[in-house]
Amino acid sequence: MKTPQVEKKSTLTKSIVPLLTLIILLLMVAWLAGSFDSKVTPGFNQPAALVAPTTYTVKSTPEAIFEAVAASISAKQATIISSRLLARIDKIKVRSGDTVNKGDVLITLENKDLSSSVIEASEQVNAMEARHIEAKQNYTRATELFNKKIVSKFDLDKSKADYQSSKAGLTAAKQSLAQAQTTLSYATLRAPINGKVVDRFAEPGNTAQAGAKLLSLYNPLSLRVEAQVREQLALTLTQGQHITVELPTIKHSLMGVVEEIVPAANTGSRSFLIKVSLPYQENLLPGMYARVLIPAGQAQKIYLPQESVSHVGQLNFVQVVINGETQKRFVRVGTQSKKEFVTIISGLNDGDIIMTPQ
Repeated sequence: MKTPQVEKKSTLTKSIVPLLTLIILLLMVAWLAGSFDSKVTPGFNQPAALVAPTTYTVKSTPEAIFEAVAASISAKQATIISSRLLARIDKIKVRSGDTVNKGDVLITLENKDLSSSVIEASEQVNAMEARHIEAKQNYTRATELFNKKIVSKFDLDKSKADYQSSKAGLTAAKQSLAQAQTTLSYATLRAPINGKVVDRFAEPGNTAQAGAKLLSLYNPLSLRVEAQVREQLALTLTQGQHITVELPTIKHSLMGVVEEIVPAANTGSRSFLIKVSLPYQENLLPGMYARVLIPAGQAQKIYLPQESVSHVGQLNFVQVVINGETQKRFVRVGTQSKKEFVTIISGLNDGDIIMTPQ
């Protein structure tokens, strides 16, 4: 049997639990309704300051255009060193890349037999000179005796013939000596120009064939550009005209002078060979690739500030103002020809107004 105190406590617990549950539910509803969040006084926020965009009026400008023509560098002064003799090579004193001066010895050939020929010819000259002196003295003496009527006309004519024969023999001996000396000089091959050795095609001990190339040289100061230019452009060029030459390998441009225009067209390509001289450049070598910029008239070009062109992937567009409203228009963009400007190839016309954001 329960006591009165226990019954009273049980009744109190049964009444408090529902009340606490109700209070918790009310607090949760109030929290979800935002009753515990900070409140903002009703009113309007101050609008952010707007940046007014600027406009740019499209205007094309005339500009000279050039046509790039593929070309190659060549040397105006280039030579092949070869022998006039059939002889064994004794020495080769240079290699590819060496710099030589005109007259420097490049190659020497064996010349013992040629030296002997020179000595023999020299002795022959000495013998003929002695004979010539004797014949001259005899002719002088015979002339004096003939004047004194001591010798006959026959003796005078004979001494004269001997004198003339010795004179002719002396001349022939001297010519033989000169020829032998010239032939001996062929055994020493010298540089015909100031230049640089391109390649060497033989080694000491090889037999030099007459006419076979042994070395090749070129003058670095005589480099020029040669290009085949289509006839429509070639006919507009003149000798002495300055044109731009691009050298992609060394990333450099030079101003060249039209030195020669071959006055005959290539029947296959209908082009003319143009030769353009270049100032000396240490890095240039024969055979290098170049581009010649040939003037090809004028064209109207449009330039826009870079910030006025937007990009979506590989597409480019600008905001064009038409009747007070902006419209998106796609354009073709070229290279950056000027600082902070890009070239517009197509999509815009003179007078178009472009919206440029700040």
